[in-house]
Amino acid sequence: MGTGERNQEAHVSEGSAATPPRTLAEALRTRGDASLAALLRARPDLLSPVPNDLSQLATRAATRASVVRALERLDRFTLQTAEALAVAPDPAPYEALRALMTGDDGDPAVEAALPGAVATLRDQALLWGADDRLRLVRTARELLAPSPAHPSPTGLGPTVAEATAGMSPGRWQETLAAAGLPPTHDPVSAVTALAALFSDRTRMSALLDTAPPEALMVLERLVWGPPYGEVTPDPAPPVRWLRDRGLLLPTSLRTVVLPREAALHLRAGRAHRVPEPVPPAVVPAHTYSPQVVDSTAAGQAYTALATVEELLKDWNEGGPAVLRSGGLSVRDLKRTATALDMPEHTAAFWVELAYGAGLLASDGEASERYAATPAYDEWLELPPQEQWTRLATAWLHATRTAGLVGSQDAKGRILAALGPDLDRSAAPEVRRRVLALLADLPEGAAPAPEQVLARLRWERPLRGAASASASASAPASPAASASASAGTPGDLRSRIALWTLTEAELLGVTGRGALSSHGRALLAAGHGAGAGAEEATAVARAAALLAPLIPEPLDHVLLQADLTAVAPGPLRRPLADTLDVLADVESKGGATVYRFTPASVRRALDAGRAASDLHAFLAEHSRTPVPQPLSYLIDDVARKHGHLRVGAASAYVRCDDDAMLGEILADKRSQGLGLRRLAPTVLAAQADPAALLEGLRGMGFAPAAESAAGDVLITRAHAYRTPPRTAPAPVPEGPPTPDDTLLSAALRAIRAGDMASTAVRKEAPAAAPSPGELPRTTSAETLATVQAAALTGSAVWIGYVNADGAASQRVIAPVRVEGGFVTAYDHTADEVRTYPLHRITGVAELADSP
Repeated sequence: MGTGERNQEAHVSEGSAATPPRTLAEALRTRGDASLAALLRARPDLLSPVPNDLSQLATRAATRASVVRALERLDRFTLQTAEALAVAPDPAPYEALRALMTGDDGDPAVEAALPGAVATLRDQALLWGADDRLRLVRTARELLAPSPAHPSPTGLGPTVAEATAGMSPGRWQETLAAAGLPPTHDPVSAVTALAALFSDRTRMSALLDTAPPEALMVLERLVWGPPYGEVTPDPAPPVRWLRDRGLLLPTSLRTVVLPREAALHLRAGRAHRVPEPVPPAVVPAHTYSPQVVDSTAAGQAYTALATVEELLKDWNEGGPAVLRSGGLSVRDLKRTATALDMPEHTAAFWVELAYGAGLLASDGEASERYAATPAYDEWLELPPQEQWTRLATAWLHATRTAGLVGSQDAKGRILAALGPDLDRSAAPEVRRRVLALLADLPEGAAPAPEQVLARLRWERPLRGAASASASASAPASPAASASASAGTPGDLRSRIALWTLTEAELLGVTGRGALSSHGRALLAAGHGAGAGAEEATAVARAAALLAPLIPEPLDHVLLQADLTAVAPGPLRRPLADTLDVLADVESKGGATVYRFTPASVRRALDAGRAASDLHAFLAEHSRTPVPQPLSYLIDDVARKHGHLRVGAASAYVRCDDDAMLGEILADKRSQGLGLRRLAPTVLAAQADPAALLEGLRGMGFAPAAESAAGDVLITRAHAYRTPPRTAPAPVPEGPPTPDDTLLSAALRAIRAGDMASTAVRKEAPAAAPSPGELPRTTSAETLATVQAAALTGSAVWIGYVNADGAASQRVIAPVRVEGGFVTAYDHTADEVRTYPLHRITGVAELADSP
């Protein structure tokens, strides 16, 4: 039977075979391919690299790093189950575990959920053995069992045997006598007798009935942990009463501990004060019409596109400089927030979003600064719905966490926007999980943030604790304040969840706190290996759902007599670009208000527009008549525009009207320009042309720059772009989840290697090689054995040394032997291979041919 056929056998539950497994490796050998594939999918770090056999897989699954990673992915109840097993006897029957989880009074909810938790621990190779002999992996037991340095999460202390190790015989006799137990000179018998007393509900209750009330108060303070307390050399009578009877056992000269057996009696047998078998519910706090949610989200999505475009338009000619340590300075972030008219933490989100989508990068020059990338120009040409999906997809996958901007790292340094230290590998998983919780609610339903946080903490309790210890400093962003006001701990996962709710609303993934239809479609994409086609389909569906909800761009504005223009909605790009030059944005919102000023009109004239062009443009795109004040403003600025000419001498001013030049010279505001008359119509200046232009405009004139040939220079906005840049790659949290192809190949290799390492060999007349040692035979014996195996179709075990000198053991079925080579089916590699006979160190027959 081939390897592939042999591995299709049904899954055999651990312990159901005639011989119970003695090790984790033996327990793994009883599993079918589906069970092993589920293990490798849940713990992908076990595949880096692919184990040689099941023994190596079991060893790797028990390493500290792998066990810690697996424990961090357990939900609260499954983790509580593992914690209870860590304080139970090893091995522990299922009934003992159930008693620890439910207590003396029982708990139907816990009893119903406990088999599933045990199955999860067993599936992830953290637990093995049949139900009558449950064994927690030793590394997990060491991590979760109580010790003075690392108290147990259950709050339980050491057992009587652990706490009394090294106790003197005389002290033992005093403790036994005070507890009313018969004396014994055998420490083992003494430990057994005292532990049996504490575990006996009736006798223990009788002993505690004789305790002073103050002693019972001491026990109440220690019963749920921590179980350790400090005492003086001459303790108070209640403490002395407890110590004399072994209810408090000394661990040092000044420290005593409540033994585990006594604590469990006081707890009515429960390992945990509050078992949590059922996850906290996430229920709607507010319910809206799905149409209201979608329209709100679509409006915010369009605002998001406009915000990103405005940001990059502001940096169109080159943005802020890059800090030496990387990132954006605090001053530049404030300037950007002012330009976008929003708080700094919100501006940091948009900056990071543009960077994560590949629309923004550093130019890599000597004087490095940020600017738009060529991908931004391509993004501008996309339809709005596709622009949005590009941003939303980048946000979903990004590990860069904008909410951290303004917080401090472990060394007390402020984390800057676009800086190198904003990646948090847990961010994509938390974002997806938060949105998935929203997707589980009915359409239009929005939950309370506190419920979402409570659910996340139940699903990954150790992740939250680890992230809280890893990031001790609280961020300075408002999201941190929201976290504090919500009564949540300052752990990173909770903060990312709060930031996700805020950012999803800003981006238009949600509307009024509820997941939109296009957000729900976007979330349907997979995020593991081989999810590319599924994601493309989901992105296309999200874009199709969003497209009819985005407002249609307008081709007109409403001109008003107060020199303003009102855009009642989004404008088409040519109209918006021209208005941005001709007028200044005064306010934004449902409608954008533009204001015409002399400076803005002069800006349009500097860009090469004639006054007649501006009149025609306004008449064409205004639904109201062009107000007379606006026409006068354009004509007045145009009449003065270019009357003065500025060129490079250092700089000069020339004008046909010498009286105007005399007026400039007489003006005190011109003293800083260093002007002097060279001719009746020419003034020379010490300032450069740009400063001279700015100074004269500040005096109320409308000069125009000219070239060396005397022609008027037309100034147009210069679009500065970085070289082509790729978007920043997300920082993976760990090895990626393997796809089906990798799993299938890995399982074949592991099964084949396990067959080679566990195959039974026939004992040779001479001394057989020890386990792990290559067989040794002469060349003639090797040739004769493989030829015989080729004739009979049987398999043999060989030792082989490859061209690099690496030795290995293999199980092969020879097919042909000729020319110094043996062609055989290699069960270890699950393929036909050819081996030089001179590289085979030896050969041995198998007791049973596979």
